[in-house]
Amino acid sequence: MQQQAPMRNSPSKIVSGGYSRNFTDTVWSPFVKSGFGISPNRSYAVFSLLILLIVGAFISTRLLLDPTALIEKEAVTTTNTKTETASPNYPRPATIITQNPREFTLHCSGNETTGTCPRNNYPTTVSFKEDDSTHSSTTATCPDYFRWIHEDLRPWEKTGITREALERAKKTANFRLAIVGGKLYVEKFQDAFQTRDVFTIWGFLQLLRRYPGKIPDLELMFDCVDWPVVKAANFAGANSPSPPPLFRYCGNEETLDIVFPDWSFWGWSEVNIKPWESLLKELREGNEKTNWINREPYAYWKGNPLVAETRQDLMKCNVSEEHEWNARLYAQDWIRESKEGYKQSDLASQCHHRFKIYIEGSAWSVSEKYILACDSVTLLVKPHYYDFFTRGLLPAHHYWPVREHDKCRSIKFAVHWGNSHIQKAQDIGKAASEFIQQELKMDYVYDYMFHLLTEYSKLLQFKPEIPQNAKEICSETMACPRSGNERKFMTESLVKHPAQTGPCAMPPPYDPASFYAVVKRKQSAATRILQWEMKYWSKQNQTAS
Repeated sequence: MQQQAPMRNSPSKIVSGGYSRNFTDTVWSPFVKSGFGISPNRSYAVFSLLILLIVGAFISTRLLLDPTALIEKEAVTTTNTKTETASPNYPRPATIITQNPREFTLHCSGNETTGTCPRNNYPTTVSFKEDDSTHSSTTATCPDYFRWIHEDLRPWEKTGITREALERAKKTANFRLAIVGGKLYVEKFQDAFQTRDVFTIWGFLQLLRRYPGKIPDLELMFDCVDWPVVKAANFAGANSPSPPPLFRYCGNEETLDIVFPDWSFWGWSEVNIKPWESLLKELREGNEKTNWINREPYAYWKGNPLVAETRQDLMKCNVSEEHEWNARLYAQDWIRESKEGYKQSDLASQCHHRFKIYIEGSAWSVSEKYILACDSVTLLVKPHYYDFFTRGLLPAHHYWPVREHDKCRSIKFAVHWGNSHIQKAQDIGKAASEFIQQELKMDYVYDYMFHLLTEYSKLLQFKPEIPQNAKEICSETMACPRSGNERKFMTESLVKHPAQTGPCAMPPPYDPASFYAVVKRKQSAATRILQWEMKYWSKQNQTAS
């Protein structure tokens, strides 16, 4: 019988010689230790329990009869617990600047093809007023999803990361990246799809320019393929080795891959998607063109349906002579778009429906952040993967969950509910776009990279060194020889001067109680929405018969 994989996204414990997840024991151990359930006033306890059950039944009945009750409760909960689920101090504290910082642009001399980095005057270090940014009370607090950094690195909490473990990650990696003395070195193993590796490495370089002299020495392996491969079940036994530390863009419940911001934050040249900082501004301006109430009252999706069966299944929900599922779905032909100058794929011009659908492709999709930024209600088909920020999203607050195996009926109900509860639907759309605009701005993307790499470096049990077959890479050797969108997007996303304030302050790791509260809130909201949906379709069937 196949061994069941441990739960991926939970505080975990280390078993001697191996790694395993056992969140249930951790959560309930305080109750067991305190003798929960044993009392000298046993009859009083039983009586109290009966009263609680009766009250609970009454509340549950009300929620089933009144579908708006939970959303009202969620809104109150969000207001009352904002400090636990969002960054209480963003944006960053104002800094008085007497003059604009000196900017350092690319120095393209024509000799970059030799692979030699020019020795320019870019600062090699930077100091802040609060040099200890991790503990400074005046530094902005990082968004709550930064807490997952602790969880992603927990498999190596007790054992650390050895040279042997790192080398085992080479099996599927596209490249090894080393930072030594503030300089970046890359050893390439195999080509990545399109320019994923190129713009990922570019992102590392911009981090070094943003925080010169602040990134510790390290070595890591990076896999640019979508699917996570480090299976948690393979490292759960008492005598199992520690898992290989492998960086990639997404993970799932059964794997231990370390998630990292994807390449598209610096631009996706092949499909003309601009770097995130400029695109985020365009998305905000696009939202202002059409108010939510004046948008088309349907669910919109545009993408490539050929990459996954679940997307082909979604296309069955399109409007037809036989069915109206409240969805407007369009297949994206990227080859045709490239020939026509991408006139029909401008992301900032696609915020014209009240609802937008997010559905995974062969794995996670970079489109999620663009969809969430639209002020529309994101109808999120049950995902199997997560990236570095999506674990901070809450159902019924940032998005509306859609069933994977009954998409059409689930979408139809979601649109019906939203058009019947206009203010609450707008609140969900606005909460998502504010999350993207405020908590996923480029400042925080770089800070996530900073904290992840800093915490990762602390686990290394060896001294990082320049790999024998590696080449030094700098912004000039990457950008200057390139042309077209690659050169354009690199120039546009170039960090031109060091940051003037330190990175945000890392939130603490989850304790079992706070983690369980987040999980319970997500599960209860999703379950309640499913109950509303089933009740809706039960009434529809009764009416039809």
